[in-house]
Amino acid sequence: MAEKETTYHIPVLLKPSVDGMDIRPDGTYVDVTFGGGGHSREILSRLGDGGRLLSFDQDEDAERNIVDDPHFTFVRSNFRYLHNFLRYYGVDRVDAILADLGVSSHHFDDSERGFSFRFDGQLDMRMNKRAGLTAADVVNTYDEERLADIFYLYGELKNSRKLASLLAKARAVQKIVTIGDFLDIVKPLFGREREKKELAKVFQALRIEVNQEMEALKEMLRAATEALRPGGRLVVITYHSLEDRMVKNIMKTGNVEGRAEQDFYGNVQTPFRLVNNKVIVPDAEEIARNPRSRSAKLRIAEKR
Repeated sequence: MAEKETTYHIPVLLKPSVDGMDIRPDGTYVDVTFGGGGHSREILSRLGDGGRLLSFDQDEDAERNIVDDPHFTFVRSNFRYLHNFLRYYGVDRVDAILADLGVSSHHFDDSERGFSFRFDGQLDMRMNKRAGLTAADVVNTYDEERLADIFYLYGELKNSRKLASLLAKARAVQKIVTIGDFLDIVKPLFGREREKKELAKVFQALRIEVNQEMEALKEMLRAATEALRPGGRLVVITYHSLEDRMVKNIMKTGNVEGRAEQDFYGNVQTPFRLVNNKVIVPDAEEIARNPRSRSAKLRIAEKR
């Protein structure tokens, strides 16, 4: 039986993010990361006649949090398919798009999902339990160099090559199936004083790879840029340097690579105007209330 959490997810930077959407009662809005529904409920509380909210989540557990509201549509899908589903629901342009890229507390606190090293269980980590490779598939089938790259890029681990080598040697003897199996192999690499911090990076790297989070984010940001009407807002909360760089790049240059495209006169062409030049972060009170918010960064831009 899974050990269940008391709260599905505490919404991070709730007021500044929803305020940043600049909501009109009759507007059309998208929350691409529904989760526990905290941000969506706040958006709905500001809608009136003609207002509409579409909220995306690929995780079946999130469906338990669906809001009974005539202005609300739940889309059971990865946000990388934003463009397809807006077309499906007959939405041409939207007034704001919100993304909170953090993993729900629910996932870390459910022992059966394999997101946390605090519990034993299957080494899974899929947001969508219906599809894709599990974390066990990744550590058992990826070649050593590819594993090292994942731990270095997504976990920013300096000993990524040593970690990959250990896993390759261990799986040659016996398949790595559970979190316990995995921890027995990797724990000796880390000193006791830094163990939790380093393991969090290892698990983060695997989760990002399993769910193809960086590719999905690229596709969503491109689709969001097209979907927003002039004056519409893109509001994104990030927790990791790679995703934050992509968001910053698209807001400053119009592409995730950060290539500044110039017109004939040398002026940089960008589809966005930054609303907050300085990144918004949680205050001390919010961090004390919700320690998982401490790495959050909020960026807001307006479509030209």
